[in-house]
Amino acid sequence: MTGGNPILEIKALHKRFGDHHVLKGIDFTVEPGERVAIIGGSGSGKSTFLRCINFMETLSAGEIWLDGTRIGVERKGTVTYPDKQLCQVRERLGMVFQQFNLFPHMSVLGNVMEGLVTVKGMAKAEARRIAEAELAKVGLSDKLDAWPGRLSGGQQQRVAIARALSMQPEILLFDEPTSSLDPELVGEVLRVINKLAEEGRTMLLVTHELGFAYHFATKVIFLADGVFHEVGTPDEVLKNPRKPRTRDFLRRFGEFAF
Repeated sequence: MTGGNPILEIKALHKRFGDHHVLKGIDFTVEPGERVAIIGGSGSGKSTFLRCINFMETLSAGEIWLDGTRIGVERKGTVTYPDKQLCQVRERLGMVFQQFNLFPHMSVLGNVMEGLVTVKGMAKAEARRIAEAELAKVGLSDKLDAWPGRLSGGQQQRVAIARALSMQPEILLFDEPTSSLDPELVGEVLRVINKLAEEGRTMLLVTHELGFAYHFATKVIFLADGVFHEVGTPDEVLKNPRKPRTRDFLRRFGEFAF
């Protein structure tokens, strides 16, 4: 972790869906190389928070700064988000979803090449070289010509990770990447994410895998009622939480541990 400028800065972020106030004035900074695990109950706003960061959801209020530059253009109190700027932001913030969102009519290799060719305008030969390297990194060199529908859920999620990596993002956002997987397939995806952590990448991970969060993260956030209820190191939040609400959440989570 560096002591320099934050790579990502979130200021007074609010998100409403009609009368439902999901995120209530969140302030947060991420330093280069930080690994942030976001935990909380279902419906607490964890996924919405990630989707606001890469502007898949429009902010109701607040600011997002990337590398010291504010995203959006403010004129006379109204903020607009030019398409060109949002495309650039989404290239810099790689997103991996719960559902794999692969194109079923494209091979594994085609799925990973697609963004490089259509978004970055890269020649196919160069796109193929990068895609093959990223698929090798996630252990799928033997599946280049396979169709997504013929892969296990864990393999499909690893393709999705390779696709995000191929765009060379500055920050990786993972939205519960193992929640759609059978239990025996969770480990293969977590191992890939752990390998990325060892490379020093900046990552935000929404997860229910608290054991993994403890070992993976440099910082843990407990999100409840639309606010960051508790923020600290894994030891502080997961082992020695200060707030009763955090303790109650962890106790319920660990009720059936063995």
